[in-house]
Amino acid sequence: MTYVTAGYETCPSWAPSLGFIGAGLCIVLANWGAAWGTWKAGMGLCSMGVNHPGGIIKNLVAIIMAGVLGIYGLIVAIIIASGITEPMNGTNTYSQFTGWAHLAAGLCCGLTCLAAGGATGVAGEIGIKSTGLRAELNHANMTRNVAGIGGSGGVSREVVEEGDAGKLYIGSVTILSFSGAIGLYGFIIALIITSQSSYSCA
Repeated sequence: MTYVTAGYETCPSWAPSLGFIGAGLCIVLANWGAAWGTWKAGMGLCSMGVNHPGGIIKNLVAIIMAGVLGIYGLIVAIIIASGITEPMNGTNTYSQFTGWAHLAAGLCCGLTCLAAGGATGVAGEIGIKSTGLRAELNHANMTRNVAGIGGSGGVSREVVEEGDAGKLYIGSVTILSFSGAIGLYGFIIALIITSQSSYSCA
């Protein structure tokens, strides 16, 4: 940490506003992405659960990954807010350099989590619906074969055997992993910025 003599050019009175804006934008944008992803993936999960309720639990992955994005924003916002210092003896102790660094960190984490939330939500919705439809198709084919052999009596309408729908599920989870990693990248860079970019006024 480097200390400089307080001055208007380096430590203006409006410098703390940069930090507060950075913290606010970080938590708002990150939770916006988390809400977006939860909304889209939740719609797909509810749609799939009508005819395939047995697949609800394992398809919660997209919703969980979307919720994690909000935690990233919360952590970075707390770090930024804790780094904002109040004036002492009539002079500002929070430099413009630190303010811009905190603003950049907040935008870095917030915007990447927003993008990750959108990608997770869209990919999750399509993946969940596709997995459910494939499981229903496999069950329908199996039911038709059983009915053709021994009649339709006693054949359950509930999807029990998913068949090769598990392969589609693995592919969907892989896509979700890379879409969620976008937010993780921004979270890591934001942590680096907040931990190394500090310039206090003395």
